[in-house]
Amino acid sequence: MTELHQVDYPSPIGIVEITGTEQGIVSLYFSEGEQPVHAVQPDTPQVLKDALQEVDEYFKGERMEFTVPCLSTGTEFQQKVWASLPSIAYGETASYRDIALAVGNEKSVRAVGNANSKNKISIIIPCHRIIGSNGKLTGYAGSLSRKEWLLKHEQSVRNGQVKA
Repeated sequence: MTELHQVDYPSPIGIVEITGTEQGIVSLYFSEGEQPVHAVQPDTPQVLKDALQEVDEYFKGERMEFTVPCLSTGTEFQQKVWASLPSIAYGETASYRDIALAVGNEKSVRAVGNANSKNKISIIIPCHRIIGSNGKLTGYAGSLSRKEWLLKHEQSVRNGQVKA
């Protein structure tokens, strides 16, 4: 098996735990820890160093798109849903129904919600941009308060009111 490496980023809304291999990022989660535990080591792959830099730039309001390679594993449907999420513009939102339509099955709203909840690479694959059709914030593994913060952060950056 490919060796996994981990680095932590102290974001304004909690520790972001980034896990990956030499080839790409496999997960990006909010940790419940109070302090970063995993620092860059001599053997940390460049892709993790790049991800750390891109996440830092995102939180500083300097990055709207990510370029680090991601290695998502899931069903064919989940892969379709995750592949559609980066098409939601930075600072914008879409409903689960919008994504169901984008993946070609308007009746798959619940399945889109389920796929969204299984996304292991938050922020980079922007599942936080999905909201209920009524415009309300709904489930986010990282917590609704973090989801709200991320959306407000993106909107303020997009509107030129950087909140770094």
